Amino acid sequence: MNITLSKISPSLIRQQVKNLSASGLEADGRFLAEICALQPEEAQGRLSSRRSGLSPEEARAALAKFGPNELSKRQKQGFIAGILARFKNPLAVQLLVIAAVSFLMGDARAGTIVSGMIFLSVALAYVQETRSGSAVEKLRAMVHTTSVVLRGGKETEVPSSEVAPGDIVVLHAGAVIPADMRLISAKDFFVSQSALTGESMPVEKTAAPSGLDKKTVIELSNACFQGSHAVSGSGLGLVVNTGARTYLGSISASLAGQSQPTSFDRGIAGFTWLMIRFMAVMVSAVFMIVGLTKGNWVEALLFGLSVAVGLTPEMLPMIVTVNLSKGALVMSKKKVIVKKLNSIQNFGAIDILCTDKTGTLTQDRIVLEKYVDVANRSSDDVLRYAYMNSYYQTGLRNLMDRAILAHSDLDVEKTCPKVDEIPFDFGRKRMSVVIEYEGANVLICKGAVEAVYKNCAHYQVDDEINPLIDVIKNDLMEDYASLSGDGYRVVAVAYREFPKTKTAFTVADESEMVLLGYIAFFDPPKDSAPEALRALASTGVKVKILTGDNELVTQKVCRDVGLDAGRVVLGEELSRMGEEEFARTAELATVFARLSPAQKELLITTLQKKGHVVGFLGDGINDAPALKAADVGISVDSAVDVAKESADIILLEKSLTVLEDGIIEGRRVFGNIIKYIKMGASSNFGNMFSVVGASYLLPFLPMAPVQILVNNLLYDVSQTGIPTDRVDDEYLTAPRKWNIGSIKKFMLFIGPMSSIFDYATYALMLFFFGCMAFNDPSLSIERKTYLEQLFHTGWFVESLLTQTLIVHIIRTKRVPFFQSIASPGLLLTTVSVMAAGAWLPYSPFAAYLGMVPLPGIYWAWLAGFLIVYSVLTHYVKMWFYRKFGDD
Repeated sequence: MNITLSKISPSLIRQQVKNLSASGLEADGRFLAEICALQPEEAQGRLSSRRSGLSPEEARAALAKFGPNELSKRQKQGFIAGILARFKNPLAVQLLVIAAVSFLMGDARAGTIVSGMIFLSVALAYVQETRSGSAVEKLRAMVHTTSVVLRGGKETEVPSSEVAPGDIVVLHAGAVIPADMRLISAKDFFVSQSALTGESMPVEKTAAPSGLDKKTVIELSNACFQGSHAVSGSGLGLVVNTGARTYLGSISASLAGQSQPTSFDRGIAGFTWLMIRFMAVMVSAVFMIVGLTKGNWVEALLFGLSVAVGLTPEMLPMIVTVNLSKGALVMSKKKVIVKKLNSIQNFGAIDILCTDKTGTLTQDRIVLEKYVDVANRSSDDVLRYAYMNSYYQTGLRNLMDRAILAHSDLDVEKTCPKVDEIPFDFGRKRMSVVIEYEGANVLICKGAVEAVYKNCAHYQVDDEINPLIDVIKNDLMEDYASLSGDGYRVVAVAYREFPKTKTAFTVADESEMVLLGYIAFFDPPKDSAPEALRALASTGVKVKILTGDNELVTQKVCRDVGLDAGRVVLGEELSRMGEEEFARTAELATVFARLSPAQKELLITTLQKKGHVVGFLGDGINDAPALKAADVGISVDSAVDVAKESADIILLEKSLTVLEDGIIEGRRVFGNIIKYIKMGASSNFGNMFSVVGASYLLPFLPMAPVQILVNNLLYDVSQTGIPTDRVDDEYLTAPRKWNIGSIKKFMLFIGPMSSIFDYATYALMLFFFGCMAFNDPSLSIERKTYLEQLFHTGWFVESLLTQTLIVHIIRTKRVPFFQSIASPGLLLTTVSVMAAGAWLPYSPFAAYLGMVPLPGIYWAWLAGFLIVYSVLTHYVKMWFYRKFGDD
């Protein structure tokens, strides 16, 4: 699996970068520094490249020589390595120790059975995880980033993995830097290197030669590095190093496989060690009690080890992985691609979803509706100027640009050649191109209405140009507000003429412009949006709109889809708020407009501090910080590369309906994992009371060590059907968070239920079936052995059948079997195991396992126990959920 920055702790990356800088430049870094010190033409010559880029043949040769542009991969494990890797789990290590001790002490039966359990656990985990892992990798391969390179002078989009040294990469706002490169041209080009340096502010990059001069490689002003992304401007980059030879590649080996644990990871690890500690205390107590009361310390040790195996949830890793993988596969069929398996749990735990309105509440199908002058009359000049601006810009074309270009088809290159460009950025909220027209250079600016108006000194109607006085400006703003209130997205168009001798332009030239008019677009609301919003609300997910668009358009769209916007909070209001007021507003408000990227990120982190699990759906350049900050970053397959890189979940369709399906599946996966954990915890806690009490009260061991092992083996087999199980609809209606406290309470109240019937079985075997006569000194050895084996067999069968049956009680809040039935897979495994348990006393294996046939009346007693146990546990379970909830 390739390393991606979204999966790695940013602090870990920055620490490794510091370590690398402290250790001096690697050879590849020195080569990059040498290239950066040269003039652009010399740099191209050193890499056998040219301004028009490599030819397709040269690119293939370079790719063959240097290999694919990929960071260090986790080595794909072979069969032996894969098996051995699964023995590193603390649960498997524990079983290995127990098996070894059993063999050393001469108990070959116990050692063989424990070895069989290890084989079953490891083999099943290997097969299931390998199969699931392969399927998930295929899903991840569906989401990939691309780069635009010059091949033979033509712009060509290629997978980023096929970028080779010598390639010329076309860079624009939103582009992910695919390799380490030296800029050979740049225009107002700013790059975010926060993933590498921790510096939140973008860094300006130029094409001028740059030497080290006591600087580190990362500080070179004309070098761009893999792992960063373009924030604004445009440029061309000469690829110098790719793959493992990049700056990030030099540290990727130490980063491979390291990622930030989610709350789910920490919860599973916490539960595992809780069970291990619990087992250690339990085994120590049983060992001392049996040793002191029975006087046979070897027997006490073997019995203690068997109890340890019985308390080990060795199927937990397999259950977790198979559940997550199965969930990812199901999600893929619902157009949701999971990049990181463990994000599935957080996906189901989302209680606040932050999203832009475009494409989620609207159809993402922008249509150019109006192109009018300042007098609100249709104007071909406005359309023509807007067309030339969209046509010539080299940055990221948005939906409005595409709508303009689709509306008309003008031949502008012959009559109005391009001179220069001032790229878009989110601070200015506008962009300009400069064309040559009738002996002058004309700057054409297009952007947000306020951003353009404030830089205009005049306006034009027909051929007349007049001063843009406040009265006219106020009238124009009223027209703008009216259009926005009707749901139109409005963009202003202005221009300014310069002498032909001026060929270089900067942001400062976007002043004293002539306002030409504006263009208006309409993005219809989605028909499915109202129903999707209602569905999300019914599942406990509150939707908040975080948009950079103006408040009037946003309010209109919210009204159309039935979302109660309330008071729309503007970005400028947030910037004036103190910390407490900001937190209160973030919690209470539903719609936020005119937000900057930093404000989106701050809103998300503020909501997280208030205890919410926040999902963020975004697809733009300005969404990347928020995607990284969210508990679950969600993007779409059509998003800019930096958004896809930052996301945990990729939607193949930008739709709240698709998102709701994914959230529900996340809860379903989590629900099945929690079933196993609750069953294992409560079963083990109940067994503690039963085993400790029986070890002290009985004149013999309550169950032979080999029987405990077989009992546990069969029970584990019965649990393998859990990943296929159904989850009740009501469980899916609310966010589900990891809650170890709730699991502990469940264990404390449900666990002892099994002990009641274990002790009832003790009494049945001792007094009804006469096993109490074991203490009669007049009995023969053979008779005593029979009574002991009869007791063992009776408790073995009762213990196995009750704890297997109880799966069906615990798996649902409803009345089991009547209101909620398990999946066919779980029914098959549990019924098969119960049948096997009932058959063993009469099987050819009975003597080997120390079992004897049970009297017929025993089964009547057992049936009664099972019925009463099921009913009692069901009512205690319902009382528990009423008192403590069902988290």
